[in-house]
Amino acid sequence: MEFIKGKIGKLGQLLALMGVVSMILSIFNYNLRLLAWIDIWGNGIGWIIRILLIVGGGAMFFIFSPSDDDDE
Repeated sequence: MEFIKGKIGKLGQLLALMGVVSMILSIFNYNLRLLAWIDIWGNGIGWIIRILLIVGGGAMFFIFSPSDDDDE
């Protein structure tokens, strides 16, 4: 079970990182190819999706990352 939690935590970290990179690149009118679809519905919705990627990915990382206290 810890293996799966670790993988979900890494996925959350990746999602948050992609959201941050997409946010930075969108300032310069670029975007990640994988996230090019988020600006289809407009600039405002694109920013909301980027923020949700960061918040959701960060939550997944903090909830599912393996704990350091392996005393059991």
